[in-house]
Amino acid sequence: MQYIERTLERKFLHMNSFFKAVLVTGARQVGKTTLLKHLAAEQNRTYVSMDHTMVRALAKSDPVLFFQTYKPPIIIDEIQKTPELFEQIKIMCDESDERGLFWLTGSQQYHMMKNIRETLAGRIGILELYSLSKNETEGLIFPNELDFSLDCLLARQPLVKKNDIEDVFEHIWRGGMPDALRADAEQRQEYFNSYIETYLMRDVSEEGGITDSIRFRKFLNACAALTAQQVNYKTLADAAEISQPTAKEWLRLLHGLGIIYLLQPYANNELKRLTKTPKLYFCDTGLCAYLSMWLTRDTLMNGAASGHYFENYVVIELLKNYTYASSKACLTYYRDSNAKEIDIFVEENGVIHPLEIKKSANPDRREIKKFEVLDRVEAVRGDGGIVCMCEEVIPINKSNSFIPCNLI
Repeated sequence: MQYIERTLERKFLHMNSFFKAVLVTGARQVGKTTLLKHLAAEQNRTYVSMDHTMVRALAKSDPVLFFQTYKPPIIIDEIQKTPELFEQIKIMCDESDERGLFWLTGSQQYHMMKNIRETLAGRIGILELYSLSKNETEGLIFPNELDFSLDCLLARQPLVKKNDIEDVFEHIWRGGMPDALRADAEQRQEYFNSYIETYLMRDVSEEGGITDSIRFRKFLNACAALTAQQVNYKTLADAAEISQPTAKEWLRLLHGLGIIYLLQPYANNELKRLTKTPKLYFCDTGLCAYLSMWLTRDTLMNGAASGHYFENYVVIELLKNYTYASSKACLTYYRDSNAKEIDIFVEENGVIHPLEIKKSANPDRREIKKFEVLDRVEAVRGDGGIVCMCEEVIPINKSNSFIPCNLI
């Protein structure tokens, strides 16, 4: 199987030259281990996995002996299973001036992250990897940073093939899990089924003590039905026959395992009556489509939920872009009590880029009228527009464009 270059590689190597330990978090099977093994191919680096029962027992009972047996530089997989190692890693980091001694992978569980941040503060860089973006599957890494300006978009346009709805929905339906990419429809179904049964159910029982797999499966299906919508704990609780506090806890768990992403609402003191409820998205649209039983690309593309899936796809592609980029951005959405909504704000260096997301290839340009709410706040309004299925960049006015979704 051919290795697919990941956009995170640049950032990982950059952090590795600065920190003594680097942790890559993310959901199961998104390619964390493959990425690290690929980057370590030229090095003499020990590899050890905490999924291995006997190795895990040694790490828990005797961290010093563990590191005498498995010497740095080292890759430790699934580090969240052995928090006992953190203290020893800290000691070894402090005894050495060498950078990049420890490469770690793990899921972003709250307890582990709190533990690792407290113990290894200043010694560790923490990065997140998601399943493959559409650009990664096509071997495309843009040379410029995304700022939604006309110049930036026009520079990207010659690098991509023509925007095509079938092509986009093929990626949405299939998702970005490396192992699911080459699967046919029947294999894909089995892949996601076993992904839930083997990885997800095991992780939720270990991390959250959840043993009722039937209710949890109902809860997952209810989340998939709510994709790209505001979280409604009552709906989720009713669907899974659980209490609302339990629904809240289960959602937090799925978030920590990298299965879902919660897009927080924009908050501003000057604008009263803004919503406080996040919107729910799946980090992998293929898993979401599987849970909602969209069995083919075409039924999904022509189905009632296709607009929600398109929005989910765009939001997660933006999330991947800014997670891997050198400059950080904050993603939020805007909704006020009059139900006026703007799909996404990308906030970078105090500048807000407002974006609407439409599955149409020819959306209504009047959608950008909504962006005028930004004139009432202190923030600087940057370039924005409508991310859609159009085939090429078309300016709407001096600061907004129709943006083909394959340019993000």
